[in-house]
Parts: sequence; C-alpha cells; structure tokens
Amino acid sequence: MPELTVEDRHHLDRVRRLRAGDPVSVTDGRGAWRWCRFGPELLIDGEIQCVDVPNPPVTVAFALVKGERPELVVQKLTELGVDRVVPFVAERSVVRWDAEKTARSLTRLRRVAIEAAMQSRRVWLPTIDDLRTFDEVLTLPGMVAADRGGTPPSLTAPSIMIGPEGGWSDQERSRLGGLVSLGGGVLRAETAAITAGAMLCALRDGLVAHPGPEVP
Repeated sequence: MPELTVEDRHHLDRVRRLRAGDPVSVTDGRGAWRWCRFGPELLIDGEIQCVDVPNPPVTVAFALVKGERPELVVQKLTELGVDRVVPFVAERSVVRWDAEKTARSLTRLRRVAIEAAMQSRRVWLPTIDDLRTFDEVLTLPGMVAADRGGTPPSLTAPSIMIGPEGGWSDQERSRLGGLVSLGGGVLRAETAAITAGAMLCALRDGLVAHPGPEVP
C-alpha cells in the first residue's frame, strides 16, 4: 500500500488543496507509478506503470549562488527532467557553506526536488549530489563547461558545469575540457544552469534537432 510522508501529505492537502477521493498519481521516484485516490489513507485506483530511465541521463553542475537561488535552480531542473544536479564550490564562488549550512541546505534542496517532481508529474526523481569540489566535478562522465566561445550543447556530452557569478578563474579555465555555449548574452549563474538543463533535455526528448552525431 503506498504511503505518504508527513511533508507530502501536507503538500497535497494544504498546497495542492486535494479533497478526499481526488485522483493522485504516486511514484517511487525511480520510474514506477500508479493512480490512487487521496484521503486519510491512499486507495489504489490503478495498476503499476513503469517509465524507462531517461537516456542519456542529463547532469547539470552549478557553482553555489546567493540566497534562495540554489532552490530555484533545483526546482526548475527537476521540472525539466534533469537526472542529476551537482552543487559545487569554485574559486570565485561568493557563497561558502560550513558543515551545518551544507547539511541544512542539501536537505532543503532535496525536498525542493521532491515538491517540483510532484508538481510537474515527474516519475524519475533527480539525484541531488552532496556539495562537490571543482576537481570532483571535472571527473564526472561526459562533463563539459559553459563558457564563451564554446560549441552548441550536444548529447555526446550530456553533462554541463556552470561557473560562479564571477566567472571561471584563470586556473580553472586552463583545466576545463570541452566548452559549450549557452548563447550570445551574459546570463546570471542560475539562468545559465536552467538554460543548460533545458537545452540538454530538449535535445534528449527530440524537441530540437541534434547538432552532432546521433546518440545510440
């Protein structure tokens, strides 16, 4: 029998304003879902359906930004269908989290991802990584960096890292591998992260033409 957490029930009851008997889809966050009826206990109202894992998986790594903007990034990337979100610290990051702030913020970001998946009816919940270093992000599979002079994003490299508000340092730029361009304008860091996710997911979902060789 599917069960709701206290937070999920509050979201459906107080935010979404569901009434007893209203249909609601429930998911395990790993591609399986079914229809139920909302109430004091969820009533099963359909068979389990399974959605294939997205291929290729899309990753967006972003350097920490101020205030609540990390929550905005995670919310929108989840709605778009990004599979993995990686916050990291760059040399010019203006935000630094201590251990307590990191734990609290990651808990909040993972909750934001759940709420965004519920709102957008995503059945695959993105992985929200622990806070990473620049070096750790560089080693992730298929990782390229957003920077001026790059080529259009491609599914041959379905992972993009976004620099901080102050841009990449000279040392970091010298270590970047492939570069991709997100357009001709200068984007805020959070806008760049959301744009990168939107472009990669649109390519994967066949909404725009792929600029390079087809991905098997």
